[in-house]
Amino acid sequence: MQGKNIVIIGGNSGIGKATADLLREAGAQLFLYSKSGEGTTALDTGKDFEEIPGLPDVIDGVVYCPGTINLKPFHRISTQDFRNEMEVNFFGAVRVLQACLKGLKKSTSASVVLYSTVAVQTGMGFHAGIASAKGAIEGLTRSLAAEWAPSKIRVNAIAPSLTETRLASALLSSPEKKEASDKRHPLGRIGTSEDIAEATVFLLSPKSSWMTGQILHLDGGMSNLK
Repeated sequence: MQGKNIVIIGGNSGIGKATADLLREAGAQLFLYSKSGEGTTALDTGKDFEEIPGLPDVIDGVVYCPGTINLKPFHRISTQDFRNEMEVNFFGAVRVLQACLKGLKKSTSASVVLYSTVAVQTGMGFHAGIASAKGAIEGLTRSLAAEWAPSKIRVNAIAPSLTETRLASALLSSPEKKEASDKRHPLGRIGTSEDIAEATVFLLSPKSSWMTGQILHLDGGMSNLK
């Protein structure tokens, strides 16, 4: 990753920060953005934009981290709630990728990493909002992988289960909740930001150069094991 230009949206906390830390150690040139602008360039992906300030001319990788965790019974999810989930998880990614496409095409080894959720493949109650939005991400991943393959731009997604991040703090707010969440996973623990970051760097790197259009299930075995 030495000298590669990597754009990370949501690079100031959780998975984005852990990924940035690994890439920085590997010698990558980082271009970090977040809604708050804390330690990064401010960018609100929930609003329309055509350009992103400060992008490099050549973009070797894009990582789109923003997400939501709003678990409710279906009858309590308003259509506006569904729209909000789509704005953050899906339309934000669309806006970013459209703004980065010119730079991605100039790279000889470009890679895009998006994030889904285990709840797309594995039906889970109260997840209708996020599963719908991340299902759109999985469709986008496969479609862009096919469309951009002639330009040698790879597109993959990671589908994690519950991961210990600031976004998930409400679900892990007590030792009892943490223990219960650990037990739901065949490997006996929830994920860490570092678990997801290591996979993200793999997908950005030449080590995955023959891999595109894939959904990497990184979930402690939850999606496929009983």
